[in-house]
Amino acid sequence: MPTDSAALVLFSGGQDSTTCLFWALQCFDQVQALGFTYGQKHAVEVEQARKIATKAGVAYDCIDLTGALSGSALTEHDKDMNAPHAQNEDLPASFVPGRNALFLSTAASYAYNRGITQLVGGMCQTDYSGYPDCRRTFISAMQTSLSLAMDADLQIHTPLMDLTKAETWKLAADLGTVAGCDVLETVRLMSHTDYNGNRSQLNPWGYGQLDNPASKLRAKGYEEAQEKGWV
Repeated sequence: MPTDSAALVLFSGGQDSTTCLFWALQCFDQVQALGFTYGQKHAVEVEQARKIATKAGVAYDCIDLTGALSGSALTEHDKDMNAPHAQNEDLPASFVPGRNALFLSTAASYAYNRGITQLVGGMCQTDYSGYPDCRRTFISAMQTSLSLAMDADLQIHTPLMDLTKAETWKLAADLGTVAGCDVLETVRLMSHTDYNGNRSQLNPWGYGQLDNPASKLRAKGYEEAQEKGWV
């Protein structure tokens, strides 16, 4: 486990990246957070990211990449969020081509200029929405490529890579209190995963409605974690 160093967390304000933010705060001496706007359907996650970072005492920056990404129901708002992707029926409509490649490249450049070689992301290949850029093989390839590009020993940490969504809830519970925050309750009440940006309804698993894949996955994971006595 890395210690005595600084890390940059790719921070969307969703469940996974919020859990990773507090994981990083336990593992590194200094933590910064970086978010992105890219024309997504709503600004709720970014707003929640700012609030969570402030509560945790973490410096947060947000880079505008609007126009750089397209081809997704997240960026083209007339598309059906629950449909297959137009270019590949094996992928969900919410897949944003090149998103994690662009985010990691941008984050690596941002980190390099601040003397940071440790990146932390919430990518997960075990219990995810079918995104190919969340696989360990992709992350490992990006780590190698970005290290070569920066001529630096860059490391990309993905603490959720092999966890189910239920186990991600367990990790939040196991982290306990970090930076004065009850991690589980902060994730549950402040993080936002609902693709439609809906925060009108509070559920046991947090805010959102079960009309999109992200909220369904989050809710299912919470229910499984409850059944196992983890939360």
